[in-house]
Amino acid sequence: MSVRLKSSTADGQLQDVFGAPVAELYATATAPDAPPALTRALELRSFLALAEEQVARVRDRVHEAMAPDRDMGELSAGDLRFDAQWLEAALDARDGYRAALGELLRTMPPPDQQSRPVRTAQPVVAVLPPSLAAPASARAGAARAHRP
Repeated sequence: MSVRLKSSTADGQLQDVFGAPVAELYATATAPDAPPALTRALELRSFLALAEEQVARVRDRVHEAMAPDRDMGELSAGDLRFDAQWLEAALDARDGYRAALGELLRTMPPPDQQSRPVRTAQPVVAVLPPSLAAPASARAGAARAHRP
C-alpha cells in the first residue's frame, strides 16, 4: 500500500493548515511550483505514517502473544524483549516526526504569503566626498613579512 493512502495522526492538521484533503495535497506537491513547505510537510507526513504503522504492527504482535487464550508455553521473554526494543524505536521515530512536522507547520509562512516572491532591498553604496575620505595607509592590504 502506498504511503499516500495510509492515514496518519497529522492528516487533520495538514488539511486544516493547507485547506485540502491529503490526497489533493500530494497531487499539488508534484507541481513544479509547489510550495517548499508543502513538499516538506508531506515528506514528514509520509515518514510519520510509516512509523505509526510500525508501532501498530509491534503492538498487535505483542497483543497476540499475550492473548488470554494463547498457550503459555509459546511465550518467549526474548521475543517480548525484542518487541519492546522495536516498539521503543518506532515510538521514538513517530514522536520525532510528529515534533518536526509540528515545528514546520508552526514556523512556515501563512498560506497567502507562501507563493509571493521575496522582495529584497537593493544595497546602497555610500560614497564619501574626497574631502571626507581618509587616504589609505601605505601598508593597507600589504602582506605581513614572515619572521624567522
